[in-house]
This record gives sequence, C-alpha cells and structure tokens, in this order.
Amino acid sequence: MLLPAPRVLAAAAVVLALTGCTGPTTDDAPTPSATAPTTSSGIPAELVGFYEQEVDWDGCGDGFDCAKVEVPIDYANPEAGSLELDLVRLRARDAQGSLLLNPGGPGGSGVEYAQFARVVLTDDVVDAYDVVGFDPRGVVGSEPVDCVEDRELDAIFAADGTPDTPEEVAELEAISERFGSGCQSRSPAIAPFMDTESAARDMDIIRAVLGEEQLDYLGKSYGTYLGAQYAELFPQRVGRMVLDGVLPSSLDSDELTLGQAKAFDVALRRFVADCIEQEDCPLPRDLEAGVARIQGFLADLDANPIPGVGDRQLTEALGTYAILSYLYFPPSDWDVLRFGLDAAFQGDGSVLMDMMDDRIQRNADGTFANNGNEAFYAVSCLDRPGVGGTDHAAALAERWAAEAPVFGPYLAWGTLPCWQWPMGAGTAQAAGEPPVFRAPGSAPILVVSTTYDMATPHEWGVQVAGELDNATLLTYDGDGHTAYTSGSRCIDAAVDAYLLRGELPAEGTVCVPDVAAGSEE
Repeated sequence: MLLPAPRVLAAAAVVLALTGCTGPTTDDAPTPSATAPTTSSGIPAELVGFYEQEVDWDGCGDGFDCAKVEVPIDYANPEAGSLELDLVRLRARDAQGSLLLNPGGPGGSGVEYAQFARVVLTDDVVDAYDVVGFDPRGVVGSEPVDCVEDRELDAIFAADGTPDTPEEVAELEAISERFGSGCQSRSPAIAPFMDTESAARDMDIIRAVLGEEQLDYLGKSYGTYLGAQYAELFPQRVGRMVLDGVLPSSLDSDELTLGQAKAFDVALRRFVADCIEQEDCPLPRDLEAGVARIQGFLADLDANPIPGVGDRQLTEALGTYAILSYLYFPPSDWDVLRFGLDAAFQGDGSVLMDMMDDRIQRNADGTFANNGNEAFYAVSCLDRPGVGGTDHAAALAERWAAEAPVFGPYLAWGTLPCWQWPMGAGTAQAAGEPPVFRAPGSAPILVVSTTYDMATPHEWGVQVAGELDNATLLTYDGDGHTAYTSGSRCIDAAVDAYLLRGELPAEGTVCVPDVAAGSEE
C-alpha cells in the first residue's frame, strides 16, 4: 500500500516523506528571484497585481462568506499564468484581526476545516478573530490535482504493502510509476507547482488581501511545516503563530518515516495496554501477547484476506491501514478499533474496512469525497524527491522491522512513489542536506507537541522549538495527534492566552488531559 496518509479532518493524519523545501530566502520580501525589480513596499513588481487585488466575499451559508484569491502558478515566472484559491471566512463581531487555519495533510481542505471553526477553536478565539480557511493550491477547490481514477485508488490502497515476492515488488513499482505519471499527464498545469514554498508564498498574498500587516496563523500537523516555511520566508510578517503537532524541516524523508514508524508502534502498545483493561477487549490480557495477536492477524491477512465490504476483501495492507489510522484520537478511536478488531478476528472484515473508508473519505459507491489522497503525494514528492528505489525500500523494511516491528516495514515500502516522481523538485529544492527553518527575527512562535503523538513525535516538537529563532514549547503529556481543543483545558487556555493577548506560557509548561489529576505541572 502506497498512500499511508489517512484523511483525518481534525489534524491531517500521517505525514511521510515530508522534509522541507531547501534553500528558501529569509528576507521579508516575497521575492521569486534575487534579481526581480521591486516596488517601494518591497513587493516584486510582477506580483503587485496579486498583492493589491480586491476580493469579493459572498455569503455561502451558516454565517460564512466565500471568495476566490488569485495567485501565480509559478513564482519564478509570475506572468506565465495564475490560479484561484478557495477561501472561506467566519466573521467575528469585533475582530482583532484574521486567523488563518491549515489542518495539515498535505491535502487537507482548509475551507472544510474552517467551516468547523466552532469545534476546532474555542469560543473565545472564534469571537475574537475573523477565522479564515483556504484550500492550498491543488487541493479540493483550488485547481485540484487529479492523478488516477477512483477505482485505481482502491487498487493502490489494497496492494501488498510488505511484498514478499518479486511479483509483489513489481506491482508496487508499477503502481508507484503510474501514480506519478498520472499526476503529470492528468494535471500538467498544477502538479509541477504544488510545493510547500509556493503554498507559503500564496499565504502571504492571502494575508495582504485580508488587509493584515502580519499573519496570525494556526497550523496543525503538516500545517506546521507550512507555517514554519512561511516564517522562514517572511519572518517580519509573522504575527501570532501556533504550530501544533510539528514537522521538522531538517530531517530527511527516511528519518521522518522511521520516526513515525517507531511512534506508531509505541501508540499501538499504548492502545493494547488500554484495551486489556476494558471488558470488550478482544485481545489476550497481556501486553506482549496482545501486540503479537495483532501482528499475527495482519500476517495471516497477507496470505488469507477475509471478506470485507461487497466484493472487496480485507487485505494485509487494508487491515494495517485501518489499525494505523485509528490510533490518532483516543479514547474515541480506541473504542471503535476494539470493535473493529473483534469483528475481524471472527472473520468479518467489513467493520475495519468501513472504518478505513471513513478515514480516507471513500464513499459507498467507490468515489472519493475529495482529492486529498492524490494531493498528499503531489506535494510531498515535490518537497522531497525520493532518494532510493526498490532495493533501498527493501533494505529499510528489513532494518526497520527491528526498530518498529508492526509498522516499520509497511511504512518503509511506502517511500517508493517519490523515488519515481516524474516532475522533479519544487521551486526551492536544492541538492544537499535538508534546510533548518530558523525564521530569524520573527515574532514569538508557539510550538505545541504531544508526548505520545504518533504522527509527529514529541521529540520533533523539542527539535523545532530549538531550531526556530524565537519559539516557546508547550507540551501535552497525553496520547493522540495534536493537542489544541483535544481534551486539555490547560492546553486550550495557554494557546488562547497567546492568540488573544500575546501571552506565552512559561518555558517548560506541561499540560495533562482533563481526566488526569490536575491540569498543569
């Protein structure tokens, strides 16, 4: 299986192969080239029309306004053409400014996320800010990239993610090649320009057309990388920026993927430890035996898939994906996962398959609700092209089996598509080591990180907070991916104090879930 990225609305799910674009400029001007003539405001002359455009907002239901913002397709050649980004806004009665949101992915719809503003933000923040969401270039309503037919996505998800034979390896290679070439042939206008640096430059145009001198921003998961890229490009434009569930720019794709594999294995063990305390747990009442039961179940699916939904069978890849994607948001995910495993252990794979379909937003008729699964790799493979092919993936799978026995091999093979990506690197990609985003001279940035976050491990939060020139780390000592509005009043209060009043938490602040004793250490 080659798309290890559950489309989870709340936080953007697994983020693999996502090191940053290399070599961004750190001055304040949105400069596509070092020699471009600029105006007195520092805006390159060829971008003035984009920065000074007027936006028409129209009501689009439930108190929201919608609009389109025009941005250049290629910042290195702004006159070559433009595209329109979808925006949505929820106005506050007495706004202190605009708060731009990104839920992650890459490929998550910021428009859809902002439409849940009253859920993903506290009431105080919704009352204080005009909440703005946008679909990044190539995503959903913003010139959506299209790479394969929906029926082929089914085949991609079901393909053997831990190949044991030359035939299975060849199938993965073929799928990887078809996916990249499909993006290139079906979406030639947008696919080559979906890199994160371009999306960050788009955000500065959005900031300008909103009439804001600085960008106030909440990014989750991959949205933290997008925010950090913005801060690196435009440090003097940073306002109040919250990065929740952070992705380092300075790790290469193998380091990122291994970090996630190990964190997912830890998350699975924590799920099992919780499960064996519940009456409805279908696992043996022992931690090691419980983990082994799940491993054995997945291994059995490799040779003997079980009935799923309709004529679809639950394969090892689909079973692995379903389990992985329901480790994100305990306790709700864990309750559902216990139920799905119980049915699957009895030979009924339909529950796990329905769970997986929900996470990838697959409809019952075989269509997909959006293009998030395709946009994931269209962005990722431009940001960081793959560094090795089949032999490299096989070597990683063997090595990672010792460090992350359950998910290591599966995620190692998921690195293949970017190795065969036909469109090369994004606008800022360069040879050499991944960059370190420092955003020198920026306003304070609040980094939020969860101790048992499986998609963006806590050590990444520590690392990014240390790499940024002016950042404070806020830790959530709990489970799940991202922390804000996820079950800790301590976290919510700290983030709100920063967004509303610019007050940062004390260095070293650690919050715990509300259900635990106390709310702060």
